[in-house]
Amino acid sequence: MPLLETIGGPSDLKKLSLAQLDEVAQEIREAIFAQVSQTGGHLAPNLGVVDLTIAMHYVFDFGHDRLLFDVGHQCYPHKLLTGRQGMLGKLRTREGMSGFPEPRESHFDQFSVGHAGTGISTAVGMARGDTLNGEAFDAGENPDGRRVVTLIGDASIVNGVSMEGLNNAGTLKRQFLVVLNDNGMSISKPQGAMAQYFDRVRINPIYGDMKKRARRMLDHLPGGTMVEEAYHRLGEIAKAAVTENTWFEHFGLVTVGPIDGHNIRELVEFLSEARDFDRPMVLHVKTTKGKGYEFAEGDATTFHSPAAFDYNPDNCRVEMKKSGRSFTSAFADAMCDVMSDDEKVVSCTAAMPSGTGLDVVGEEFPERTFDTGICESHALDMLAGMAKTGFKPFFTVYSTFLQRAFDQAFQESALQGLPVRLCLDRAGLVGGDGAVHHGFCDVSLLRTLPDAALLAVADEDSLRAALEFMRTYERGLSAVRYPRDNVSDRLAGFGACPAFELGKARALVEHDEPDVAVLAFGVMVINALDSVDLVGDGARVNVYDARFAKPVDSELIRSLLERGIPIVTLEDHGLTGGFGAAVVEAASDMGLDAGRVNRLGLPDRWIYQDSRSKQLEEVGLDAPSIAKAIRESVDTRRGAVEVRTRSVYAGASERTSIS
Repeated sequence: MPLLETIGGPSDLKKLSLAQLDEVAQEIREAIFAQVSQTGGHLAPNLGVVDLTIAMHYVFDFGHDRLLFDVGHQCYPHKLLTGRQGMLGKLRTREGMSGFPEPRESHFDQFSVGHAGTGISTAVGMARGDTLNGEAFDAGENPDGRRVVTLIGDASIVNGVSMEGLNNAGTLKRQFLVVLNDNGMSISKPQGAMAQYFDRVRINPIYGDMKKRARRMLDHLPGGTMVEEAYHRLGEIAKAAVTENTWFEHFGLVTVGPIDGHNIRELVEFLSEARDFDRPMVLHVKTTKGKGYEFAEGDATTFHSPAAFDYNPDNCRVEMKKSGRSFTSAFADAMCDVMSDDEKVVSCTAAMPSGTGLDVVGEEFPERTFDTGICESHALDMLAGMAKTGFKPFFTVYSTFLQRAFDQAFQESALQGLPVRLCLDRAGLVGGDGAVHHGFCDVSLLRTLPDAALLAVADEDSLRAALEFMRTYERGLSAVRYPRDNVSDRLAGFGACPAFELGKARALVEHDEPDVAVLAFGVMVINALDSVDLVGDGARVNVYDARFAKPVDSELIRSLLERGIPIVTLEDHGLTGGFGAAVVEAASDMGLDAGRVNRLGLPDRWIYQDSRSKQLEEVGLDAPSIAKAIRESVDTRRGAVEVRTRSVYAGASERTSIS
């Protein structure tokens, strides 16, 4: 029987010998590889932390101690060691294992974690809470207390929240361990001065000769106070790896390493000594992203989070399964054309060049394309500064990560009247990544900003038209949203895509006397058209591509409601403060009957991991569900018309009798 199958939890792992742990590591890698090749998921980051995760669970008791993940997508090995092997076969679906830490699944997970940079701060909070509760580990007074460990990636350490967390962690007077997983990568190559610093540390000769140099190094430390004291507290193995003049030292954290993150025996030795250290410490671990599979190690960006793929072990060839043209690819090509036509256009991403398509743009326009690393707030501020100097900045960011830069969208862009342009990839429901990554509140946030223009697109042609509109929109901030999905050719038969005109919808299907009008925002236009085909019963349904959530098409809304035509709004966004809410508010402001507006969108609850199509069905945004809502609106209106007609006839008959 494979060793992995005998591990129902960390207590089973601890029964194995050190020699057996390498076999467990190999089996975990094979299990993750086999599953991700079938369903897609985060491959390279999980392959890189297998040995480290095994060593941490071998040394600590995370059923009692605290383990907090910073980069949550590196949690697969952790889940396989904590009783969730049976869930791997349905990875990233509702019935199976989430691709991120998820407390609903197991008490071994502390937080649902999808945004980098949060691990140190939440760990500091738990460390302080345990201390106040009298539950913190103390070698002398409470040896059975809880220890706190956070696993953080080298790329996310530069995030502003990570910096704030480190600044506070250094004031702790207790055990606190930050394990820095340094693989030289985020999704793509990390950017900035800190990434360059880690590059220098990795090639420092002390890494290969630490025991010989450790004592001499400590003798030359300035003042020698904190680190010298720490040196005497550490065991012999860890003493040999105390690093001189590290960046973390300035925050008050003793730093050990870098050590080999794939040598389980060495990891166990270092972690065993760090386990009882009574001061904040950083253990710097050097790993290889994609470890164990040559193709993943050689192209860790492509295999960071691949879709399903075929693998031929005979020649080690990998073939990605084709799934159509994505909105991300369409955006990349469109953005290249915009930058080619206007030399004042610049583009930027925050550590997501491949995820947003900006890697393609950067190859063609390297001087005008920027990657700031995992720091969305800085990116937006920087682009506001560039807008102030006359450039036309486009910030390409996942909708869920825009939330981290809302203050800058408000203060440095909108308030100043600076036209920073936001390209919101992964807007709406995102499928397997689940609740941590859904883009469900970008409209709600940005609609509060005066002069903001908020767009959504239905296909590739409208995406190009939207980017061109934004290029020339100078009154303030603008944003366009598009989903994690493939572009559709459903609108090919509706004629050429017209240019975007501020606050104007596009009519796709129009009857002189419709029974109901559907105003669809973004890709919901496709679902609206599909649903009309299912309505039947001779219903006359107008369909409009709304295009704007701010400003909405008030003239169209007035025309429909004044004629008594009910409106169904569709959006792949939260109902609270979204496009439908904007339509209701516009109707109310014009003194019209907003009760005739039926809003369909994301409900006020969390939508967990599954395929995007199943999520849309769950929330009633698939074509059959929309068709049902349309029929109900049609039946309601026809019933009301019939009642009014009978009332009119009855009134006429009564007047005749009296006369």
